[in-house]
Amino acid sequence: MKLLKYISGAFVAATVMASCTNLDETLYDQVGSQNYYNTKKNVIAATFRPFEHAYWSIQSRHVLNELTADQLITPTRDGWWDDGGKWRRLHYHTWNVDDGGDAQTEWNGCFQGIMQCNVVIEDLETLSPEKFGFSQEEFNNLKAQCRALRAWFYIRLLDAFRHVPLAVSFNDISKNSEGQVEPKVIFDFIESELKESIELLAQKSSLGGNGSMQGQWTKAGAAALLVRLYLNAEVYIDEDRYDDCAKYAQDIINGVYGPYQLAETWDGPFDWNNEYCDEVIFAFPGSQGYSFWHYQGDTYWWSVPARARYYLKDSKAKAGDHNTKYAASPSYDLNGQLYSYELGMPVQNFRKYDGDYRMKLYKNLGNSKREGMFLFGYLEYTDDNGNRMKVRAPEQPYDLYIRDAVGKFQGMDPNQWPDDKTSTLPNGDHNSGWHFVKYPLYTDDDEGQMESDYCEIRLAEVIYSLAECKMRSGDSRGAAQLLNTVRKRNYPEDKLKDNLYAPDGRASFDEKEMLAEWGREFFAESRRRIDLIRFGKFSSGTWWDKTPDADKHTEIFPIMREILNSNHALEQNDGYNK
Repeated sequence: MKLLKYISGAFVAATVMASCTNLDETLYDQVGSQNYYNTKKNVIAATFRPFEHAYWSIQSRHVLNELTADQLITPTRDGWWDDGGKWRRLHYHTWNVDDGGDAQTEWNGCFQGIMQCNVVIEDLETLSPEKFGFSQEEFNNLKAQCRALRAWFYIRLLDAFRHVPLAVSFNDISKNSEGQVEPKVIFDFIESELKESIELLAQKSSLGGNGSMQGQWTKAGAAALLVRLYLNAEVYIDEDRYDDCAKYAQDIINGVYGPYQLAETWDGPFDWNNEYCDEVIFAFPGSQGYSFWHYQGDTYWWSVPARARYYLKDSKAKAGDHNTKYAASPSYDLNGQLYSYELGMPVQNFRKYDGDYRMKLYKNLGNSKREGMFLFGYLEYTDDNGNRMKVRAPEQPYDLYIRDAVGKFQGMDPNQWPDDKTSTLPNGDHNSGWHFVKYPLYTDDDEGQMESDYCEIRLAEVIYSLAECKMRSGDSRGAAQLLNTVRKRNYPEDKLKDNLYAPDGRASFDEKEMLAEWGREFFAESRRRIDLIRFGKFSSGTWWDKTPDADKHTEIFPIMREILNSNHALEQNDGYNK
């Protein structure tokens, strides 16, 4: 059962029914707490209301962390996807304070979520658990849920903007900073909130997935947020906290905060029944007919061709039609020659190790089963009249042949290359760049269509974080062996000796390979930007159609002009127009 689905559904239904009863009612900007908390269900619904907003808010983070990095692109396609150059500015790191868009949505969305958490935390402080039938332990858990979620929002703000206000109260704004505080203040607040919350949150007690605890912060979830925080502490506050990161990561792996284990297959954490997957530490429950924000255009619904519904057999009525917003950055130039970039080229990065199951063409196998992650080449299907067809470009008279290259191919045969050798973001077409399916896009006939929960934290992230800590401490052998515990599920048995890192196999491991492996395992999981920053590559690196930045100011985003104008106590981040 997906607890949040039913809580949010009941909350929305109650709100809609109440608002439609009397069209002459007087509207207020908030409902008095004393009038709202009447039952135990009221308390639970209020506690988890910020979680639905949090789930919605993942969309802006995904855009900012992937399209500014080296693995995903949004090229212009036959006139589509130019949008005044906004995607180019993300790709080239030339955004400005007037862009608004996703950076502004990220700022506003996170602070809206923080204030929603503050409301609940302060309301719960005024209530008696006994009055509503809670034990003190249950009531403490509810408060800790919102404290952990608030910390999750602050990690995102620290990551994106570094210099942000600290707001801890809805009722008493004197407790909040008027302008920004130092990153260290935010960091310390997050750290203390999570450490205290770990003691108050519930703990998963057995294997079999999160079940009804899906969508709730647990001790392991809060500890995993500390792992994220400490892993990037050198970036955020110029402090080495890798030892702290390693300690919490090891404790999670050892089961100190509950039993978790890796899924047997790479796609287990993303599949339709992932509430039963023990790799999932925290996920936002998603379901058709309720909320499914990861099945939206700004996340994973637009990572396939516009007419992919013919190949996938998933109706456009479920979440709108597909579109071509996201593709993999290319590996080949327009002479068919492999690029030599150290960064980007994600398809080639996967190809490095033979037999990778993720490299198979994505196919729906029926009965809510899939194989492969990428869409490439011709996408063939049988139409309603029994004719064998190929997916076509939208508004253009050519069959798609999806290539690991960006250019204007139109209807060229697979072995042909265009005369125009300009391979840039503004010069693509609908053939340009492999597409991908991270969360399954099952057919209309499948029970699991759009039933996947959004996996925010999984055990593999904790393992990779610990591996990086070991690598940075000089224990590359230990790091490689940890990574192999995850990597071995991606390859056939007869390929393991060649593909696993030494000493388990013959593959070499070093710092470059650590970053590359983050890119493979967490491809398109909304984190590539911070991984590049942590390895010193985001502003100084070179990848397809991207040269190094002039300096490091692009490692955080500007505070957009509309936000600055709304609060004159705010100061612009260095390097941006003040």
